Parts: sequence; structure tokens; C-alpha cells
Amino acid sequence: MKTRTHMPTREDALAGRRWYVIDANGKVVGRLASRIANILRGKHKANFTPHEDVGDFVVVVNAAGVRFTGNKLSDKLYRRHSGFPGGVRTSTAVRELQVHPERVLRQAVEGMLPKNRLGRQLATKLKIYPGQEHPHVAQQPQPLAD
Repeated sequence: MKTRTHMPTREDALAGRRWYVIDANGKVVGRLASRIANILRGKHKANFTPHEDVGDFVVVVNAAGVRFTGNKLSDKLYRRHSGFPGGVRTSTAVRELQVHPERVLRQAVEGMLPKNRLGRQLATKLKIYPGQEHPHVAQQPQPLAD
């Protein structure tokens, strides 16, 4: 008698979906981004399927308090392009943390997700806020154990 492999459906994934809150204050950017990417993909669950969205929501607070190791704070460059000729804009990690601290963590996490429709869908489940306050209290996010 053959046993069948259970493939989770979208309804299975939606039923077991949870919300987590992470305090990013004092955490290293890359290590934190790796942990968040695993939760967004659902790799921490027994029913992980690479081609399905079985992951959970992640709310990150205190994104302005993340830290870099070594000289990355002054040496790391963030580039973006407007789409027009000569439209490359470059800034250092220090400036990005001052002006848009949520961009630093979002770019790190999105770099660790798949580069396709699934990756873009997973990225919508990431909510990043520079301070302590967030509007997702109604979802009752649970603090993520380190």
C-alpha cells in the first residue's frame, strides 16, 4: 500500500497563519533578515512547501536601532535608480538609517526571498516600523523567541 505525500493547500496555509512581532533594537541586520526571511517563507513549519505561501506575518519594531558589524556602517552603499538616464542615487548605510531606517531591513530581507511572484507576495507580509508603535495590535502578534 502506497502512502501519499500531503501537499498543503492555500486553505491549510491560511488556517495556520500567525503574526509575530520582533524588536530589532541592537540586532545585526543580516542575522535578523535571515530569521525574518525563514518565517515569511514558512521554513519553520512542518508543512513547508517551496512553491506555496505557507509562512507567517512579521511585524518589526525599532528598525532604527539595527546595527552593522565591522565598517559596514560607513562603507556599505545603497543604490536605487529612478529609471531615467543618469538616475542612479547612492547613499551610505549611515544616511539610510537616519532617513529611512525601514528600507535597510526591507532590502536585506527581500534579498533573501525568491526573485519571482512568490517572493513579491511573501514580501507583502513584512511590516517594518522605525519606532516602537505599530498598528497591528488587533492581530495580536506574539513576540518571537530568539
